[in-house]
Amino acid sequence: MDVGLQLIFSSYGWDDVSDVDVYKHETELALMAEELGFDCIWPTEHHFRDYSFCPDNIEFLAYIAGRTERIDLGTAAVILPWNDPLRVAEKIVMLDHLSDGRARLGMGRGLSRHEFEGFAAIDMSESRARFDEASMMIVEAIETGFIEGAGPLYPQVRKEIRPRPFKSFADRTYAVANSSDSVAACAAAGARMIMFAESNWPKRLVSIEAYREQFETAHGRSAPGPLTADFTFCHEDSSVAKDVAEEALATYLASLLDHYELDGDHLQGIEGYQGYGKQAAWLQEHGFGRYIEGFLAANAYGTPDQLLTSFRERYDVIGPFELATCFRFGGIDFEAAKASMRLFAETVMPEVKSWS
Repeated sequence: MDVGLQLIFSSYGWDDVSDVDVYKHETELALMAEELGFDCIWPTEHHFRDYSFCPDNIEFLAYIAGRTERIDLGTAAVILPWNDPLRVAEKIVMLDHLSDGRARLGMGRGLSRHEFEGFAAIDMSESRARFDEASMMIVEAIETGFIEGAGPLYPQVRKEIRPRPFKSFADRTYAVANSSDSVAACAAAGARMIMFAESNWPKRLVSIEAYREQFETAHGRSAPGPLTADFTFCHEDSSVAKDVAEEALATYLASLLDHYELDGDHLQGIEGYQGYGKQAAWLQEHGFGRYIEGFLAANAYGTPDQLLTSFRERYDVIGPFELATCFRFGGIDFEAAKASMRLFAETVMPEVKSWS
């Protein structure tokens, strides 16, 4: 199985971390990932707030491409409503050339009202339509070398992408798929699902099975396994692992709920976000304590043996999957994060990689 490193570029949860520190730390982890044998680096795209701030993950990966030789370079994800599809296609193909074919394209549509407000020309209620239209244009362009679109949101005269595609992206395209309509769009684009570890995996199996069925119908072949994105802490002492991980996960979850305003009711009234609105309503009814129980259960943390047990249980539920692990989140001391990542690479990753 494929094991990658997720980078979120956050300063939430640390008292004395500057933006300079954030980028130094995440860059160091990215370079460590190649040294330790990870398969891919997965930076997010986010804007404006200490929850996460990487405004151009392709630019970051282009820098990492020049500092590495082997590791793949994936976007988790490029948020399509905030980016012109022509420019996304050009930049990801250019990254593929610069990295000798190591690029992977992950796409998403965005959820935060704070971020959409910064892109004043983009109505949040259009995000579903923008993603669906742009994703198909981009997938076609990076495969054929030509981009075109009939609109209505992205009218695009037929143009050749230069540099031309380095090689096929058929097995290197991903899309965030947390809602039923995102699952359908992911399958239509022929992309692999990106699923963040937010709730228990038996519950998520319904979406995965829907994706498999829609993918096979659209493309005449079996769907690939999902990419699951975890927030992970690994330590030889189970009590230390539990204390550090659960405090950091609670801190990260608080930042997530604040960033996406899941304590409000605005999502219920925005086209394409009603599912998230129901999630927000559940949170308001049951409280943060119940919400974090599911979050803790979905993410894998603990001793190496506990992590392997968690991943094996997930495998038994959803089948083969790719993994993107985040070690720096929620205020975890940077030296502790690096030690966790090294221990994970030495003890957990070889076993997980051996699974079919």
